[in-house]
Amino acid sequence: MKYLIVGLGNKGSEYENTRHNIGFKVAEKIAEKLEAPFNTANFGWIAEGKYKGRKVFVLKPDTYMNLSGNAVRYWMQKENIPLENVLIITDDLALPFGTLRMKGKGSDAGHNGLKNINEVLQTQNYARLRFGISADFAAGRQVDYVLGTWNEEETEKLTERIETFSKASLSFVFAGISNTMSTFNGK
Repeated sequence: MKYLIVGLGNKGSEYENTRHNIGFKVAEKIAEKLEAPFNTANFGWIAEGKYKGRKVFVLKPDTYMNLSGNAVRYWMQKENIPLENVLIITDDLALPFGTLRMKGKGSDAGHNGLKNINEVLQTQNYARLRFGISADFAAGRQVDYVLGTWNEEETEKLTERIETFSKASLSFVFAGISNTMSTFNGK
């Protein structure tokens, strides 16, 4: 069985530690747990490893957030990975900082990366793991906020939250979405 875990983010050092790149950070932790280094590949950086006998591909798209769907579709087709074995990790303004929410399907909730994936795959029926970044910004400052860096309080908690999200992602691979949602949602 093959799985594709995609951490959404933007390439480039100027985005590396921004809220919008939390998907990349979680993907990096998953690859570390799998002892699978990232290699440059079509549409991004890919790490290939095994988890409890299952082949796992971890992708950090290099397409920028708004074109993430092209990378997801490419790797699904290249490795013949079914939609039910795909997990997208993304930031979410609607959730308090560090809140974990996994869902089996749903709308893009205004997230441009998810919006593009929905358009390219022509479905909303894929698993997504949302990392709460809260919405602590003044009116009209959303872009500055999501492309801004973590504050001191968030930075102190970030390592533990990334660890929890990586565990939830690997639980999706082994235990399935229902069990993972029961175990991790809201944690």
